[in-house]
Amino acid sequence: MAGLIIKPRSRIFHGHDWVYSSEIKKTFGSPEPGQVVSLKDYKDRPLGSAIYNPLSQIVARRFSRRKQKLDVDFFFKRIERAIKCRKADPAIDIALSRLVWSESDGLPGLIIDRYEDHLVIQTLTLGMDLRINVITEALNELCNPKSIIARNDSPIRSAEGLNLENRTIKGTPPDKLQIEYFNIPFSINLLSGQKTGLYLDQLKNYLLVGKLANNKKVLDCFTNQGGFALSCLLSGAKEVTGIDISETAIKSAQENASNINNNNSNWIKGNVFDLLKSFDAEKHTYDMIILDPPSFTKNKKSILDAMRGYKEIHLRSLKLLDTGGILTTFSCSHHVSSKIFLDMIRDAATDAKKSLRVVEQYTQRSDHPISLGIPESSYLKGYTLEVVASW
Repeated sequence: MAGLIIKPRSRIFHGHDWVYSSEIKKTFGSPEPGQVVSLKDYKDRPLGSAIYNPLSQIVARRFSRRKQKLDVDFFFKRIERAIKCRKADPAIDIALSRLVWSESDGLPGLIIDRYEDHLVIQTLTLGMDLRINVITEALNELCNPKSIIARNDSPIRSAEGLNLENRTIKGTPPDKLQIEYFNIPFSINLLSGQKTGLYLDQLKNYLLVGKLANNKKVLDCFTNQGGFALSCLLSGAKEVTGIDISETAIKSAQENASNINNNNSNWIKGNVFDLLKSFDAEKHTYDMIILDPPSFTKNKKSILDAMRGYKEIHLRSLKLLDTGGILTTFSCSHHVSSKIFLDMIRDAATDAKKSLRVVEQYTQRSDHPISLGIPESSYLKGYTLEVVASW
C-alpha cells in the first residue's frame, strides 16, 4: 500500500486525525488522489489508514488506526454504529437527525442527515465522493429510505478539487416536506434549503431558548425559517419580530408561523446591521433579543474582521435592552473560541454601559458529536445573558 511518513511533532501524534502537507516527511508508493494510504511515523511504525488528496490543504485524513479498506462492509459497519449511538441518546429524535457527522463518526467528509423517510448526504472529501455508490448501497440496506439526495453544494468541496452539485440519487423527494419538532412547524426543501434543509444542530436550542420568552417582546435576528421565533411564540411570547436578509427565508418563516395558533408575529426582510441601527435611533426596546448569524469567518485570517461584525450587532442589541432584558447569542464558527466570543460580548457591554450575567450556555445537539482529538468538530457556542442593574 502506498503511504506517507509523518514528521515528528505533527498533530497526529497529539490525537488529531489530519495531516497537512507541511507535516509529510516522505511519500512512498505513488499514492493517487482519493486513494487509501498507510501512515507511518519517522521510525516506520504504523499510524493507521487515511484518505489521500494532494489537492487539499489537508493532504490525508485518518479514518482507522489499523489497515482498512473503504468497501461496502466498512461503510455499513461505521454507519450502523453511528445510528446506534443516536438511537441510544434520548435527546435525539432519530427521524430528524444527523446520522453521520464526518470525522466524529470515523467517516471524514461524509455527512448524512435524516428527514423522516428521506436521507440527505454530503460528500465533502474526494475519498468519500469517489465512493458515493457504496455509501448509498450501505444506506439502502440500513435505512431503506424513500429518497436519497446529494447536497454537494458546499464551498468546502472546492478545496478538495470537487465540483458543486445537487442531485437525487434515489427516489423522488417531495417538493416540500412538512414536519414538526415539538410543535414547531417547518417546511423544508431538501434540494435547496439551508444546509441540508434545516439547522439540525440548533433544534434542541430552539426549545431551550423559547422557554425563556414567556410574556416577552422578542426580536429574532437572522431568523432563517423562524425556529427561535416560533419556539418563543409557542412558549407564550406576547410579540415576536423576525428579521432575515433572505426573501426565501422570510417567506418560509411566514408560512411556518401560519401553522401555529399565534398571530403576534412580524417578519421583516432586511439587513440586521442596518435595522438594529435604525431601531436604536427610533428608541425601540425589547425584552429579549436573539442573535444567530451565519458564520462571519471561514478561516483564522478573517477573525478580526468577523469580531468587528459580531461586536457591532451585540452593541446595537444591548442598546435595545433595559435592565432585566435577555440577550441570546450564538457563533457557529470553530475559529471563534468561547473565550474570544465572550471577550467580544464583554467589550460590547462595556461600550453599551450595560452589565451582564450568564444565564445559560449552549452547544450543538448531540447528533453532532464532538471528538476530543478534533477541536474543529466543536463549533457551535451560545449564551443567554441578562442585563443586570449596574452596581
